[in-house]
Amino acid sequence: MAKLDPGMGAALPRGVACGGVPPFDRHFFASDRVVSRIGTGALGAKAERLAAMQQILAAELPPGRWRGVELGIPRMVVLATDAYDAFLARNHLDETALAALCTLPDERIAHAFLHASLPADLVGDLRALAEHAHAPLAVRSSSLLEDSLRLPFAGVYQTKMIPNQDPDPGARFQALVEAVKLVYASTFFAAARGYRAAAGVPLSAEKMAVVVQEIVGRRHGDRFYPHLSAVARSYNYYPRPPATPDAGVADLALGLGKTIVEGGRCWSYSPRYPKAPAPFASAAALMHETQNRFWAVNMGPPPAYDPIAETEYLVEATLADAEYDDTLRDLVSSWDAAADRLRPGTGYDGPRVLDFAPLLLLNEYPLNDVVRALLAVCERVLGGAVEIELAATLPVAPGEGMRVGFLQVRPMATPGERVDVGAEEYAQGGLLLRSREAMGNGALDTVRDVVYVRPDRFEPRLTRDVATEVAALNRRLVAEGRPYLLIGFGRWGSSEPWLGPPVQWADVAGAAVIVEAATAGMNVEPSQGAHFFHNLVSLGVLYLTVREGRGDIDWAGLERQPAEGGQALLRHVRLPAPLRVRVDGRSRRGIVAWPEPGQGQGGAA
Repeated sequence: MAKLDPGMGAALPRGVACGGVPPFDRHFFASDRVVSRIGTGALGAKAERLAAMQQILAAELPPGRWRGVELGIPRMVVLATDAYDAFLARNHLDETALAALCTLPDERIAHAFLHASLPADLVGDLRALAEHAHAPLAVRSSSLLEDSLRLPFAGVYQTKMIPNQDPDPGARFQALVEAVKLVYASTFFAAARGYRAAAGVPLSAEKMAVVVQEIVGRRHGDRFYPHLSAVARSYNYYPRPPATPDAGVADLALGLGKTIVEGGRCWSYSPRYPKAPAPFASAAALMHETQNRFWAVNMGPPPAYDPIAETEYLVEATLADAEYDDTLRDLVSSWDAAADRLRPGTGYDGPRVLDFAPLLLLNEYPLNDVVRALLAVCERVLGGAVEIELAATLPVAPGEGMRVGFLQVRPMATPGERVDVGAEEYAQGGLLLRSREAMGNGALDTVRDVVYVRPDRFEPRLTRDVATEVAALNRRLVAEGRPYLLIGFGRWGSSEPWLGPPVQWADVAGAAVIVEAATAGMNVEPSQGAHFFHNLVSLGVLYLTVREGRGDIDWAGLERQPAEGGQALLRHVRLPAPLRVRVDGRSRRGIVAWPEPGQGQGGAA
């Protein structure tokens, strides 16, 4: 079997490198070809792996492997990196001009790129693409550095989804061009600059290719979306019994995968144990904690013109909307109040719970079999743990089958060097905090700064304010070259503010250790499918979750330290000597010890 290099590049099977992918022509959408290219430069890591996986999946999981299942790569056209180079050169964006541009806010950068002009040959190819493509399209980044083991850049660059339904080819072309320019511009946005700074990568090392790909889904009135999206990992940092780390984890969501990758509410389970009960105490808790809104492409009246917004052509809808679309039948359970139990399907009156029980418990369609097979194939191909992204539509008429679109594969980092935190060390005194749900693997003795959300002032409604204050303090500490320990409440990096602070990568780029604490009003599961989470793992940021019964924090000891600075919701302290941080990725124990005995209140209580 051919292997892909999980590092910076990809050792592709013969014929899959840029020269082996056929050039785009106007007959592409009438052919049986899946991948085509515009330009002769590099395809970027994301596109290269998808092109390679097209051949590998055809050989390893051929049609007929599962009856009624169509598995493949959605049709895509790749704008190679030479198009990006030509765009920069045409608009005189040399190193000096780009350095000046990078001092501006993202909105100003985006507007500058939108007013720049594309090379003439690229305009012609994009015009032909717009004229012949009629399905909704996702315009996605595929940079040289993206999706490598140590530098995944997950979610750092922009993705724009466009309905591509206007009867005027000129209007479709205009939306496509704007989406391509937005992806190019995002190479220079604050999130990308912060990520590169944290990783020590110069801008000159990066070049951007762009993937234009058909979106997997169906049209339901004014909405277009897949029945479900999935992000699956072959290694699970937070397994629940009976699962072990190597049993993997999958996150499922109704609609577009934006819900999962941005840390929203979704359904998590182990592919090895799809019928294991979820960790909720009651049906009421299930209804409160599971997904109740989803993302779709807006196929209705054109929205307000906003070309620099990723969500310009997206709409967020409710479970009631999905039930009207008849897309919940195979995804939900219904709460039978009289029996106080959940019943798979929509054949019962009662509130709907998006637990995917018809698929996972009743095996209505072999979704989990497909997920497990894909993880196994990708692990063998990349030679290690992987993360994959999928989207699927389910049959809506007799004779139809399930269509599964394979959207992405990237290697994922797992615990490497051995750091042991034994039970005795975990129980010792003199600790600032301890966690039984630590992620990562390593030891640090370079952190003297602690930034924490003040527990006496925090409320779940204030997570946006927390994100703003963290970003401001992070900029100062990064400029001073001071790595820090960040402690807050809820899920860091979630797009849903009621789950935690909605920070972006640039907002926490200087944090060496991030802690996720719980309160009575905010006690959520870590989101392993989120792009934010994937970047944490790959960049070696140590991540500790402290929930009731699974760890503790010496809040009183922190309050005793003199304040170095702070804001309304944050407090910043600087210690006279470095903290001692140790995380054991195998036992999942993590500790942060005060620099000196008695520095706190005798250790975490």
